[in-house]
Amino acid sequence: MKGRRSWLVTAAAMLGCAVTLALGFWQWGRAQQKLELQSAMEAREKLPPVDIREVLAAPDIAPFQHRRVRLRGTWGAPVVFLDNRQMEGKVGFYVVAPLQVDGGAVAVQRGWAPRNFERREQLPAVTTPAGTVEIEARIAPPPAKLYAFAEAEQGPIRQNLDLARFGAESRLPLATQFSVQQLGPASEGLSRRWPQAGSGAEKNWGYAFQWWALSALIAILYVWFQFVRPSRAARAPR
Repeated sequence: MKGRRSWLVTAAAMLGCAVTLALGFWQWGRAQQKLELQSAMEAREKLPPVDIREVLAAPDIAPFQHRRVRLRGTWGAPVVFLDNRQMEGKVGFYVVAPLQVDGGAVAVQRGWAPRNFERREQLPAVTTPAGTVEIEARIAPPPAKLYAFAEAEQGPIRQNLDLARFGAESRLPLATQFSVQQLGPASEGLSRRWPQAGSGAEKNWGYAFQWWALSALIAILYVWFQFVRPSRAARAPR
């Protein structure tokens, strides 16, 4: 019976060490992926700006992801305020509006605006210039989706943005494969310090070391209770 229990403890310890080691390496790999993505983004951002008409006409926009682009056009409607979005650790809105350009229309993530948490229905003071505007932006995926009920997708304040539905609302030939993030200094009531893809790698490293520390703790406890403690008890005077 004692031998069987010892084998069960050994198997449990080995399984625990294996799982926590694997989870640590997985978190380490996630950190490396984020750093590689950030490096690729920085390399693409240094390339000359691409023509938005070329992007709109391309069957696959993957080669253009994270490239800079200059756009010239007029702002359309509606303007959507995506809730629960963070910039520099603060929670507020990502402001998205369609921009009609030569060759089509693009959803522009214009920037971030703070939220009034005392009057949650109040929209921030964001101005939209009339007439033709010129902006510099970065080609990016659509805003990340957060959990929301279907009825939360109406009105100016929303949790998520479906580009196909957004294009129908705007009555413009909106591109649905990508959006762009407007670059430049703060203006029009908006901040544009967009989070980088590599941000958070430190968090993954921290998780990795936590899993490895847990693996080491399991190994130490196993050795202590299975070998060191019984050996000391056997040598103790009776």
